[in-house]
Amino acid sequence: MKRAREIEKGSEIKSAIEELSVLIKLKPAGDNHDRTTVHIPTRPFIYVCNLVIQVLDKIGPTMAVLRQDIDQNIQRLKMLCDSDPSTYSNLVEILKKEADEGNAKKGASCSKASVWLARSLDFTAALLQRLVADPDQKMEQLVEESYKITLKPWHGWISSAAYKVALKLVPDSKTLTNLLMPKDETYDTLKEDVQTLTSLLVPFLEEIHSVLILYGLDRLKST
Repeated sequence: MKRAREIEKGSEIKSAIEELSVLIKLKPAGDNHDRTTVHIPTRPFIYVCNLVIQVLDKIGPTMAVLRQDIDQNIQRLKMLCDSDPSTYSNLVEILKKEADEGNAKKGASCSKASVWLARSLDFTAALLQRLVADPDQKMEQLVEESYKITLKPWHGWISSAAYKVALKLVPDSKTLTNLLMPKDETYDTLKEDVQTLTSLLVPFLEEIHSVLILYGLDRLKST
């Protein structure tokens, strides 16, 4: 995987496309209908989540709360993965272990971290899709629509209140679009990149969510 300093030279979106493309090529052949045998590489999942943080950084400090949550969840998963890389190379094994131990829904579990990271990726994919589909739409509306269909159903009143405050401080759509475009590239190129990214990311997320459903984690809510 690329190191952070290398990512800064190019586009976060292009880096995510590259990582997801490699992940798909390396995906073990098997019965995709049997969710107990699904392989979701933990480190590539963490890597793509880190790229989401960089996209949120471009939106600015208004996304600080969401960014902090993502970072904490990434660190939780990374610590476990680092403790035994061979055992925890598959995210599904982490979910299975915590489910078997009865800890999946308790405290700061990696299962809960995985749920919120997947939802954060859902939010990012929805936002990028809307941004390139209607670049003239107000950023506040784009963020609100994306939030409503991805994160809002799972947020309690505290999280929703924090989001409403943040929504008032988002930059305009043109500013974000310019920040997401690598130097010397055009809007059309960015649009193509976002379409490619979502074509790879959405099926990947669908697979993750199907496994979360299998372990009864898909209905978890925050305060």
